[in-house]
Amino acid sequence: MYTSGTTGRPKGLVHTTGGYLTQASYSHELLFSNPDPALRDADVHWCTADLAWVTAHTYEIYGPLSNGVTQVIFEGTPNTPHPGRHFEIIERYGVTSYYTAPTLVRSLMGWFPDGVPAHHDFSSIRLLGTVGEAVNPQAWHWLREQLGGGTVPVVDTWWQSETGATILSPRPGDTSFKPGCASRALPGVSVRIVDDGGADVGPDVQGFIVVDGTGPAMARTVWGNPQRYLDSYWRKYSKQGWFLAGDGARYDEDGKIWILGRVDDVINISGHRLSTIEIESALVSHLAVVEAGVTPVANALTGHAVVAFVVPHGSGADVEADLEAALRAHVALKIGPIAKPAAVVVVPDVPKTRSGKIMRRLLTQMYEGTPLGDTTSLQNEESLAGIVAAISQYKLNQTKELP
Repeated sequence: MYTSGTTGRPKGLVHTTGGYLTQASYSHELLFSNPDPALRDADVHWCTADLAWVTAHTYEIYGPLSNGVTQVIFEGTPNTPHPGRHFEIIERYGVTSYYTAPTLVRSLMGWFPDGVPAHHDFSSIRLLGTVGEAVNPQAWHWLREQLGGGTVPVVDTWWQSETGATILSPRPGDTSFKPGCASRALPGVSVRIVDDGGADVGPDVQGFIVVDGTGPAMARTVWGNPQRYLDSYWRKYSKQGWFLAGDGARYDEDGKIWILGRVDDVINISGHRLSTIEIESALVSHLAVVEAGVTPVANALTGHAVVAFVVPHGSGADVEADLEAALRAHVALKIGPIAKPAAVVVVPDVPKTRSGKIMRRLLTQMYEGTPLGDTTSLQNEESLAGIVAAISQYKLNQTKELP
C-alpha cells in the first residue's frame, strides 16, 4: 500500500497478511464496535476514506469486514450533487460510527457556516472519529456539536501507512476529551517522545514521536527499496530498535500526547521551533477562516519565516480588507509574537492528498517559485493554478505598497 506522498514520492509499503489483518480487526473492534456485543448487529460503520489508501484498507475493508460489520462504502465527492450529501447518507442508512478527515470537517464548516440545517437527523450516531492529520480543536468542536449533539465520543486517531493500524487514540469510553489530542497508545503498542539523542522529553517540550512497541500490522519494508525503509524509519534510533514516525509531538501536563505535524514541516525562527498544526489551529479559530495551510519559507535573517495560506468564509469579495493584519494579531495572541505569519495569502483551496492531508511542501515550492515535487497523490490538482495566481497577486500588492 502506498503512502500519501505528503513529504515526497509515495512509497510502496509491504505488509504481511496475517499480522496486518490481526491488528486491523482488533483495533477496529476496540475503537468502533458497540461496547455491548449484543448490540453490534445494529452497527453501521462509515469510513469516508478513498479506497486506494491505508485508512480505507484498515477501517473500510479488512477491519470492519473481519468483524462482520454492516458499513457504507461511498464513491464520489462529498459536495456532489450538493454539500449536504454526507448528511443524507448518514440519515438514510442509520450510520452509527462516522470516521472522516479533519480536512473534510473544515470543508463542511465552510459549506455550512451557520451550522447543519436542523431537519437532518443524526440520532443514529453514537461515535465520531478523525484521521489523516491532527484535528484542529475548532473542527473537533464543530463535528461533535453538529453531528454528535455535543455528547458522543470522538476518537481522534493517530497512525500511519507504515504502522498499518491506529497507534494513538482516546478510548470511546473516556469521560473527558481534549479536542485535538491524540491521547495515548492503544493496548498492545507503545510510543515515546524523545529528543535528537533519544532521551525522553518532559511536558510541553517538542520532540520526535517514536514507536517503541510495534504491532503485527507494522510494514516490513518499502517495495523494491529496502534501504529506504531502513534509512527513513529505523536508522536514527537503530540502537534502541525504535521506529521513527517522522512527526513532532509533545506531552501535556497529564502525560497525554499532542501531534504537532511532520518534522519536515517544523518552522525554525531564530531558534524557536514552531508547529504548523498549532499555527493552523490558531488561524482556523478566527471566524473569517475555514481552512489554513502553514508552511516555512527560507529567510536569511531568521532561518525560516511563516507563510499562511487561508481559505476564507464566503467569497473573496466578502473578505475584510485588513484580514492579514487581523490574522497576524490573532496568531500572536493565541501563540505568541514569534509565530506571526510573515505573509498571509488568501487562496480558494489548499492542496490535499486523497488521504486528507495538506501537502505543505507544495505550498513552500509555489511560494518560493521552485519546481514542484511529486503530485501523483493530489486529490485536487486543479487547486494549484488558483494558489499560484493568489501568490502572484499577493506579491504584486506587496511591491505596490513599498515606498
